[in-house]
Formats: sequence, C-alpha cells, structure tokens
Amino acid sequence: MNLQDMTIMGFSNLWHTRLRSTLTILGVVIGIGALTSMVSFGTGMQKNLTDAFTKNDLFTSMNVTPKDLNVDEMMSGDLSGIGKMLDEKPKPLTDSILEAIREMEGVQLAFPDESFAGKLQFNDNEVSKNMQPIPAAASAFYPYNDLLAGELYPHDSSQSVVIKWETLRDLGLIVEYPDLDYTLSRKDSLKGTRIVSPDSVIGRKITLITAELNIPSNPLGILMGDDFDPFEETSREYTICGITRPRDEFTFDRSRSALVIPPVTARKIPRLSFSSVWDILGEGKEEGTYSSIYVRVAEMEVLTPVREKIEAMGVGVFALADELDEIKRAFLIMDSLLGAIGTIALIIAALGIINTMLMSILERTREIGVMKAVGGSENEIKFIFFVEAACIGLVGAVFGLLLGWVVTRIANQVMNTMVLPDNQGPVDLFYFPLWLILGAIGFSVVVSLAAGLYPAIRAARIDPVRALRHD
Repeated sequence: MNLQDMTIMGFSNLWHTRLRSTLTILGVVIGIGALTSMVSFGTGMQKNLTDAFTKNDLFTSMNVTPKDLNVDEMMSGDLSGIGKMLDEKPKPLTDSILEAIREMEGVQLAFPDESFAGKLQFNDNEVSKNMQPIPAAASAFYPYNDLLAGELYPHDSSQSVVIKWETLRDLGLIVEYPDLDYTLSRKDSLKGTRIVSPDSVIGRKITLITAELNIPSNPLGILMGDDFDPFEETSREYTICGITRPRDEFTFDRSRSALVIPPVTARKIPRLSFSSVWDILGEGKEEGTYSSIYVRVAEMEVLTPVREKIEAMGVGVFALADELDEIKRAFLIMDSLLGAIGTIALIIAALGIINTMLMSILERTREIGVMKAVGGSENEIKFIFFVEAACIGLVGAVFGLLLGWVVTRIANQVMNTMVLPDNQGPVDLFYFPLWLILGAIGFSVVVSLAAGLYPAIRAARIDPVRALRHD
C-alpha cells in the first residue's frame, strides 16, 4: 500500500463509524474549546494592558525623583533598608537639572510632575479636585493629541484649560461621545445631571478656587478675639479649550488630576501644595525646586542610556519599563494555569480516543488479519491508525477553536454589558493570536497521536492466523 491508500483507508474507517467518531471528536472539541478560551483570556488581558501601556507612553517614560526610590526594597518590608533610604539627603531637582535632561539626546519631553489642590465651580456645581500643570508641548503626545473635543492650549501662559470627562460628570454634565451608553438614573435627575454635546462645553468659563496660608499682620489680635481665617481663598476664571476622552479599565491616568493647566499660568496661582512624598516625609521642598520630573523619550531603546545619564546626576529614576519582564512573567504564569485547566478536558478527550480506537481494533480484527496476510507490514497498520487519530485531533481542533471563539464572543458581550461601566466603550477581553491557533491545532494532533499510539501498536501486533479465524 502507498501513502495515499493508507490515508484514504484511515478516513474511510472513521466514516464507517460516524456516530462513535463524532462523539469522540466532540470530546476533543470541548477540550480545545476550553483550552483556547481560557488561554485567550490571559492573552487578551496581556494585550490590553501592554497596548494601554504603549498607548500611554509608559514604556518610553520615567519619573525623576530627589532620592532613589527602590520599590522592591520598600515592598520587602525591610525596615532598616527603608529607614536608610529615607535618611539619605535628597538632591534638589532644580531648573538646571531639568534643562540638562531636556538637552539629552532622545528626550522628547521633560517637565515638573506636580499637582495642587483646589475647587472647581461650573454648571452651578462645585467639586474639590487636583490640578496639574502640563506644558503645551505635550499636545504632540497621548492623551492630549487625541482629545474628545477641542485641543490643548497653544502656549504655556494661556488662560485656557483642558478638563477631564470624568470631572464634568462629577459637575453634573455627561458629555456625549460615539460609544456612550449611559441612561440617566433617578439619582442623576435629582442631582440635575444632564447629557450634553462637547461643543456646549468648549469655550465656556470654569472657576478655579485655591487657598493659601493667611498670616495675620497682628498675631495679638487673634488672642483678643478678632475673627481670623487661617486660609485665604483666591478665585480665577479660565476658558475650557479641550475635553479628554473617558478613561477605560485599561487606560493609565497619567495626569492624575481633574484639570490640566498651562505651567506659567499655574505658577501665578497662590496655593498650598503637598505634591511630593518627600514633603510629607519631612524634607520640605526648597524654593525653585521640584518634587518630581516627568521624562518621555523617543523610543524604548533609548530609555536605558537616558536613564543612566540621569542617574549619574545623583538623583533617583523610576521607569515602568524596568518591570516589563516581571509583568510578562506574571502573565506567563497566569496563561499556564489557565492552560492547565483547559488541558484537563483535552486529556479526558484523549482517553475517549483510546477507547474508540481499541473498540475499532476489536471490530476490525479480521480485516487487519487480511491486510497482514496479503503483505501489509506492521508499520503500515500503525500508520492507518495514526491517520485516524490525527484526523480526530485535527477536526476536533478546528471545531474546538470555533467553539472557543463563539464562547469568548458571548462572554465578552456579557462582560461589556453587565460588568464594565456605562461610560466605557467596548473592550475586547479575549485575544486569539496566531501562535495560539496554530499551537492549539498542533497540540490537539500531538495528543491524539499519543492517544492512538497504544491502539496502533496493539493492532500491528495482531497474529494474522488468529485474526483470520476471528468472527
């Protein structure tokens, strides 16, 4: 027999036992469906997180601090190490350091990463929020190059501001956008919340109220009962020039603030600010220094050289890219655990393949004897059974992938409808990369061949004389 004859015979034997073969293939379908759907959830989470980090420039950015903030040491619980780190005298982040960083090759953007507290008044509502100065040069980068409406202010001394979508919601306005799926509740109606278009917000004035310490000119007056307020509030109006897009579950909030304001304009606002952990830990910030500096580089490949140059200045640097290997390792562990659970179903399916093929041997004992009597070799007999096993694995893998895809589509729809917030657009929580598809097919075929190994060997060793006497 040639290769084509043996292959056709293998497929023909499965067709003659259609019901039993279908039930066996169904077991493989369920196993592959469970395996791929579970692993696709892990790969989907990894893809969403990695894409979000890349989109938000987290792999091409770093934060410069006065001290070397060793996250691993702080998380270890080693009090002596933490104490030693806090005792180190920080190097002030001055304008000269900031300018030196900006002049480094590969640096696209560098600015003080600070914020201050205040109150926002708009639409007859008031909320307490944090504000952050961001330079106009950030308009070339996410998220300020992809605003929901408007654009970032043109220069650093502008009297315009960019407000977050979530801040407007807190102020009683739900700003429309294409994927918005929000229904006003009774609570919203009582609060006066309205759904509005972005154009109705752009160009309107918003009031920013900040406070500073009020030092009395006559301290003795306080002891004599004079009215005294330790804080003095300042109110200023700014024009809304842009609205950020709503933040989803996989978007990193880089600014951490409700309002983005030009840095030169922000310096003129009297305020109290405790924007740094170093201020809270007791080492007050000197005039003309910064608590932290944000640095963005052109690409991930130049991050390490730039980091080394900055560290040589005697300051601390933290970059999320340093944790990339740990993130990948964590997802690998998660994918392995999910894959192991799905593999259990495939192993059970493999037992079904063994049972099906052993039954096939009993029914075809005389047929096997005839093939050996006319010159069929043991290897040819084995090959026929291997073809049957491989066919079961291949067909089961294809339909298993289809089942896994359908299940993940349904699960994804349920998650987007019932779990994720109303203001968030649809998120694809599952992902089928090419390696998963090809790997599932290959794994199914290999497991099926392994399951068919024992039946194939047993069939090849049948004595043709006894087989011909078998009824």
